[in-house]
Amino acid sequence: MLDFTMKRIDGSDQPLGDYRGKVLLLVNVASKCGLTPQYNGLQALYEKYRGPGLEILGFPANNFMGQEPGSDDEIAAFCDTNYHVTFPLFSKISVKGDDIHPLYQALTSSPEPLGGDVQWNFQKYLLDRDGNAVAKFLPLTTPEDPALVEAIEKLLA
Repeated sequence: MLDFTMKRIDGSDQPLGDYRGKVLLLVNVASKCGLTPQYNGLQALYEKYRGPGLEILGFPANNFMGQEPGSDDEIAAFCDTNYHVTFPLFSKISVKGDDIHPLYQALTSSPEPLGGDVQWNFQKYLLDRDGNAVAKFLPLTTPEDPALVEAIEKLLA
């Protein structure tokens, strides 16, 4: 998964290979979803585990009932103002359908239980320090969920 270069929300290029050696949590995010308050938990996770090597990568996507309609600038301002997000956010992409981004094509085409369509906003993929997807957490799994925290801690150990 680290072979992709993604656009940051500020328009700059970000090779995911720069994150080699880090544990990654990839999340498709949205600003107008009932799950949007998960930004609070994601930010708390980031603050707690960034030092030991966790990076959370947020990928805004408008695939579910138009719940991420804004521009990149609007999304960045929303996340900063409402949730004080400091983890990396990327330019809006598609996480399913005919225009699915190649990163998410790779994630969703993995064998089950990792693969399969993204179910909704805030689905989470956990990648090990070599960039291998090792776990998928469905959208209703909150960032504080003990199973998610345990999986992160195990990879950071």
